[in-house]
Amino acid sequence: QVQLVESGGGLVQAGGSLRLSCAASGSINRRKPMAWYRQAPGKERELIAGITVLSNTNYADSVKGRFTISRDNAKNTVYLQMNNLKREDTAVYYCHAYNLFNGDYWGQGTQVTVSS
Repeated sequence: QVQLVESGGGLVQAGGSLRLSCAASGSINRRKPMAWYRQAPGKERELIAGITVLSNTNYADSVKGRFTISRDNAKNTVYLQMNNLKREDTAVYYCHAYNLFNGDYWGQGTQVTVSS
């Protein structure tokens, strides 16, 4: 069993910043990457940032240069620092991880709303 608990979402003005956290517990496959996805109303869930156990990262073009993903392996926590937020960043943000059998697990999601 895997538990992913996200926190840190909220309402912020355009240009502001938020930091999301994802605390992982249970049978996490620590050799696999963890990632942040988001889903805006009426749109499909999209991958926005991923990080390997060695902290190699990748980003969607839409967030590159503004968002930073990081992880603390000792705390089994992944973070997403979001700067210079735009209205189009409004979405529910989800943390993703794999279990020991490479099954997909998702957090409950945290809402990020950016106002103009």
